[in-house]
Amino acid sequence: MIMEGEPVNVNEFQELARQALPKMYYDFFSGGAEDQYTLKENVEAFRRITFRPRILVDVSRINLSTTVLGYKISAPIMVAPSAMHKLAHPEGEIATARAAAASNTIMVLSTVSSCTIEEVYKNRDVTAQLVQRAERNGYKAIVLTVDAPMLGRREADIKNKMIVPPLKNIEGLVSTEVDNDEGSILEGFANGALDASLCWRDIGWLRSITNLPILIKGVLTREDAIKATEVGVAGIIVSNHGARQLDYTPATITVLEEVVHAVGGKVPVFLDGGVRRGTDVFKALALGAQAILIGRPVVYGLAAKGEYGVRKVIHMLKDELELTMALSGCPSVKDITRSHVRTEHEKMHSML
Repeated sequence: MIMEGEPVNVNEFQELARQALPKMYYDFFSGGAEDQYTLKENVEAFRRITFRPRILVDVSRINLSTTVLGYKISAPIMVAPSAMHKLAHPEGEIATARAAAASNTIMVLSTVSSCTIEEVYKNRDVTAQLVQRAERNGYKAIVLTVDAPMLGRREADIKNKMIVPPLKNIEGLVSTEVDNDEGSILEGFANGALDASLCWRDIGWLRSITNLPILIKGVLTREDAIKATEVGVAGIIVSNHGARQLDYTPATITVLEEVVHAVGGKVPVFLDGGVRRGTDVFKALALGAQAILIGRPVVYGLAAKGEYGVRKVIHMLKDELELTMALSGCPSVKDITRSHVRTEHEKMHSML
């Protein structure tokens, strides 16, 4: 498939990225765990939610801006932590960060920003050093990924014997030399670095070494949402790790409302996974998310057109969200309510 002209939506950046990248790298960014059921569901589940638009509302001025942890951003669209941006473009995360800044939004930087291992390491001294470096350099929050005590089985990476590039953030802190003949080099590194003993009490330890607010990423259930508020997190990101960890977990949009209700407004809830349209952003906000995070679309934009590509992806989503708000009768983000959408469950219930 060869595209002519500029992409007109975010999905078209994926094909441009496929054309631009070596197969190993494209497979790494685009792939999910095992059968990739959840990978497909993250996107498809949005399509089963429909709108209940309101008419005759003055939408001559649309305000997309919102506030996250006290910081005003131009729209409820943030950049998710994702790995190894230099595999997508030579400027890597620097280009992504510039695009996020130009778009007046928040970027979550992966701990090892040239590797997918975004989680806490077995060596707590390494974690402490990384947190202190983040504080010194003006980062505003810590996002702890909690759904990866071990690396998910990503079969494309195993077939391709995926290679780990230099890990700039942890260079000199942990060994990154791996010999793994049976699978991907990435898998071998992860098995040596991820901490399968990570548990709720470690949130307390992390809070003890930093004054920054701590959000946890990887919550999918009511039970864990309640526990998260009890241990004092500042926010929850509903995420299944881009469908790269445990296959057959639910699409994040389908469990968002469960988490929102469990939290009861105590902390903000964000959604990560499957967003490809401004309509998806609107649906997540209507179901209770304060904002959403995008991962793969950012990487596809970066691979296709560098910093400009990332800016374009964010701009497209903002434009589509603005139009959706206008056509749904919502002049501002705070006007988007639960009554503006209808879920698959509600459709089925109405047929009984």
